[in-house]
Amino acid sequence: MNIDEFGLILFVERFQKCVSFYQNLLQLPVRRSQDMLVCFDLPIGYLMVEKGGVAQTREKTRGENPAVLRFDVEDLSKEVHSLKERGIHFLEERCVFEWGTIAVFLDPDGNRIELGEIQTTSASYRT
Repeated sequence: MNIDEFGLILFVERFQKCVSFYQNLLQLPVRRSQDMLVCFDLPIGYLMVEKGGVAQTREKTRGENPAVLRFDVEDLSKEVHSLKERGIHFLEERCVFEWGTIAVFLDPDGNRIELGEIQTTSASYRT
């Protein structure tokens, strides 16, 4: 298999709110936009937000959505502060594990998003 790029499709119910969230609050650049979907550029591929999902007013359970969006960053504290200034509410601002540290927030449909600051030691999950 010769892969050119990795992409993730996220089906959402609150389409306009989710598009605004990813475009305006997370400031992901739009690659293309259509009536039913918006594709955002990521450094390693793309995130497509498409109509057709089911929203929750709380964090979705793993049974409702077994995936987590994880965006790794160099400076977790700096990114958390910046996103809080843009109006993002964090469920957890700093959860420390032996492999790294994360912060947790939700998109308008209740999908879990984590910012990760990964340790580069041998305990990292990337080894």
